[in-house]
Amino acid sequence: MLLPLRNGRFNELTPMKTHTLREEWFSNIRGDVLAGIVVALALIPEALAFSIIAGVDPKVGLYAASVIAIVSAFAGGRPGMISAATGAVALLLSSLVKAHGVEYVLAAGILAGVLQIGAGVLKLGALMRFVSRSVITGFVNALAILIFLAQLPQLQDAPWYVYAMVAGGLAIIYLLPRVTKAIPSPLVCIIVMTAIAMVLHLQLRIVGDMGAFPDRLPFFALPQVPFSFDTLRIVFPYSVAIALVGLLDYTDTPSDKNRECRGQGCANIAAGFLGGMPGCAMIGQTVINMKSGGRGRLSTFIAGALLLVLVVFLGPWVRQIPMAALVAVMIMVSISTFSWRSVANLRTHPKSSSAVMLATVVVVVATGNLAMGVFVGVLLSALFFTSKVRQVLVVESTLDQAASERRYVVRGQVFFASSEAFVGEFDFREPVRSVRLDLSPAHFWDITAIDALDRIVHKFRRNGIAVDIAGLNRASATMIEKYATHDKATGTQYEPSH
Repeated sequence: MLLPLRNGRFNELTPMKTHTLREEWFSNIRGDVLAGIVVALALIPEALAFSIIAGVDPKVGLYAASVIAIVSAFAGGRPGMISAATGAVALLLSSLVKAHGVEYVLAAGILAGVLQIGAGVLKLGALMRFVSRSVITGFVNALAILIFLAQLPQLQDAPWYVYAMVAGGLAIIYLLPRVTKAIPSPLVCIIVMTAIAMVLHLQLRIVGDMGAFPDRLPFFALPQVPFSFDTLRIVFPYSVAIALVGLLDYTDTPSDKNRECRGQGCANIAAGFLGGMPGCAMIGQTVINMKSGGRGRLSTFIAGALLLVLVVFLGPWVRQIPMAALVAVMIMVSISTFSWRSVANLRTHPKSSSAVMLATVVVVVATGNLAMGVFVGVLLSALFFTSKVRQVLVVESTLDQAASERRYVVRGQVFFASSEAFVGEFDFREPVRSVRLDLSPAHFWDITAIDALDRIVHKFRRNGIAVDIAGLNRASATMIEKYATHDKATGTQYEPSH
């Protein structure tokens, strides 16, 4: 189990069973309550902005933020983690909303939750260790770029004072923390910009223009979609992408990813049945929670519950928020999300790592599909890895004084990517009586490697050259005895090296 520390990181402690209900919920009541209040206020502008990005009514994002946070407080993998509607998921859903409507978003969220629970049960969360740091960095940078690009339509053909409002909002967001951090600066930006717009009677697009606001607590309802194969065909790709994005958000910190995956799945299912879009972990809000004193599950619960109360009963005020203020907030989110260090690292990191990162960014930005970019990044990482491992294979040879026996020493890893190079290292027409293969510094990984060894032995024997194999490690000897064909007739057994 993971508990948050004062510096905002997470520390791996003893297994979950050793922690009591009191330790997880009531060991830090005052700090958790105050932190939950701060997070609830900070969630409002982001939930609204993510709703706009996805193209859904504000209530869909607000319901999602509250429901996911509440459910995660009970089912989530670690205390203090804040999960809600996020920009990554909102970007994924925008095309689905345009093509089929919000009801399909709810269905996609429910199916994504089922997939996440299944992944957690099958312990597939551990597979995320194969996602390289370069892919994660590319994913984050692409997300930041897409969030920024999503704000540009709000600024097109806008009057001059809209740009002034955005600039003023950014000034508040970045300068206020130098004076005080008691109140989240994005929240102050929202309040001040709304007050200015109302006092000056500026003709601005406001949040209320974007769709319906919640005027009651969420209630259980099935998504109004046909229960057919066509519906599954439409939502399944989005559900897989949402589930994948949820796993990626847990990759950067040590934790029980399988339990977190199950907990996030439960939260997305609940959100879908209660009228909210799916979501995932929010690293930024979690850091706010930690810095505000939140340590336990109570802080996450307070954040979700208070957010719901605020938007339902203060909805008329929230509707007056100008879109320019939300644009400022989301520009801040995109700037803080982007890994600026990765730009400087392009000169120092290996070219293959930089290529993976850049390819992930380009594919995501070009297609708008975060999952597709991650797939391309993982594929390139695998190709570069196999290329590097293949180059490690070395075959050295010496000829005895009588020129009758050639001794080959194989060093490195023999597998599907290096098997052809392995075969190409031998001279099958050399006029010697025998060859000796010393495989003690080598390891055979798969059937392709065994097949390559078979071909080598058979080619030598067809040319009348005897072959002696020695020095196999235990794992390689076992595979060769089980799958090789070159010595089945003679019943040869290989002694593993020690």
